[in-house]
Amino acid sequence: MEKKIAIITDIHGNYSALKAVLNEIDKDEKTEHIYCLGDLIGIGYETNEVLELLSSRADISFVMGNHDEAILDIIAGREPYSRGSEKVHHQWIAAHLDHKFIPFLTEIPVTLESIYNGKRLFFVHYHLSELNKFISVDKEPTEEKLDAFYQTSNADIVCFGHHHVIHHFKSMERLYLNPSSLGCNYKPLATYAVVTIGEHGDISVAFREVPYDNIEFLIGFNRLNVPDADYILKIFYGDQHLKFM
Repeated sequence: MEKKIAIITDIHGNYSALKAVLNEIDKDEKTEHIYCLGDLIGIGYETNEVLELLSSRADISFVMGNHDEAILDIIAGREPYSRGSEKVHHQWIAAHLDHKFIPFLTEIPVTLESIYNGKRLFFVHYHLSELNKFISVDKEPTEEKLDAFYQTSNADIVCFGHHHVIHHFKSMERLYLNPSSLGCNYKPLATYAVVTIGEHGDISVAFREVPYDNIEFLIGFNRLNVPDADYILKIFYGDQHLKFM
């Protein structure tokens, strides 16, 4: 019997985009589980709305993202990886996070593994160094580089996020998959992927885009005085808000 799972990542505090994607996933009764590959929060400001929705569901498994980690570090009094304006932004997010969600966030692991119809899947926010830290983004990934990095892995499918573009690399060793950011896009579209594994181990991947109304979300950055709002709106949303002004 075929197995179907959904992969979401990099929600980045965008509740409207998340709700649109989950509504779409829920329409397919054959989708038996959802894997979220980190960065639930940060960049977007709808922190508590996103965490309320995600923590209310039993059909989602999570791995830790760098933004999630930085915000937890700030709350715990540790020095985050972020510096300058990014750190100020993370401090603002941390200050507005409802502390009831801290246990939920702190229990999220760095990696997960699952098996469907004999295929091993490895889930991580991004590639990890030997010290278990996220490495710098490789903006020119290839099958050869990914195979070299995961040469000791027994995974058939490696699922990751962090880099906000689609990755779909298939080598002789394994499949590498990044569905792109659900919550950050230059268009009012929320992205995710569906992986179907047949009973004989055949694998198919579908990338999907769900339209949603992002007007109030974009306008809210300036209305709420989110730190670094102008930079965020330009870099992560392509200044879409300007058409509403």
